[in-house]
Amino acid sequence: MESHAASEPTESDPLRDAIASGPPIRQLFRAVIADRLPDGRPPQAAMLFDWEVDPSWDDRRFLGDFYNEILHQDTCQPDTADGITLLAALAVDDRVPARQRFEAVHLLFSAATVGDRHAGSWPSTPRHADSESEARARSAVESCTPDLLARWPAECPAVRLAFAGLAVVFPTDRTLPALTSRLCNFADQYPLGTDIGDYVRFVLVFAARDEDRILAATETFTDAYWTGTARGAPTRARAFHLLGQMLSKVSAGLTRSHAEQ
Repeated sequence: MESHAASEPTESDPLRDAIASGPPIRQLFRAVIADRLPDGRPPQAAMLFDWEVDPSWDDRRFLGDFYNEILHQDTCQPDTADGITLLAALAVDDRVPARQRFEAVHLLFSAATVGDRHAGSWPSTPRHADSESEARARSAVESCTPDLLARWPAECPAVRLAFAGLAVVFPTDRTLPALTSRLCNFADQYPLGTDIGDYVRFVLVFAARDEDRILAATETFTDAYWTGTARGAPTRARAFHLLGQMLSKVSAGLTRSHAEQ
């Protein structure tokens, strides 16, 4: 009977292995989540560990798909609140580049304010709105916000801007007064009429906790630069709708700056 020798192990193909693992940012996110959430990961983590890699993924395409799994087209679904833990873990890990830490906090802001921002279409109910899922997502973001804001002294300026948005979504007697001193350098550096300058000044109006001032600032900035909401909508809805647009504009500016470096 003819004998057959055991087949020799084949050498690893670096290109094949890289494709199998996906783009670099997916590999990094997987390592961070594996360390920070070793057990009981939310369903969206399957995109990091279990899903077959899409051959069209580069970093940008992967990030778009990954973020959309958590907050689907800016609407909350029943498992959106579960995915908040992924964003919180990525936002506090220094292995994650500042750009992606900013994006994680920005998405936390979006998840926490989606109900308010969509109420800007008042009196109609936004299509696909799920108030129960929105409330659960907001609570999930609120629970992780203190740990995020505690990183302020160690964080870079860009991520601090995103933190400021979260701080006014969940105001406390401790965090709001701190914003005035924390944002004064931004206000000095970026004048009125710049994306960051307008955003910072609007956040400072929020920090003053004067609803009349918030409404007046919302009217002023909306008339000058932004897509408005129904004037009959609640002040909070109109203000967060505007603040969300401002933060997105800041994000776009940071993306351009990163691309030009």
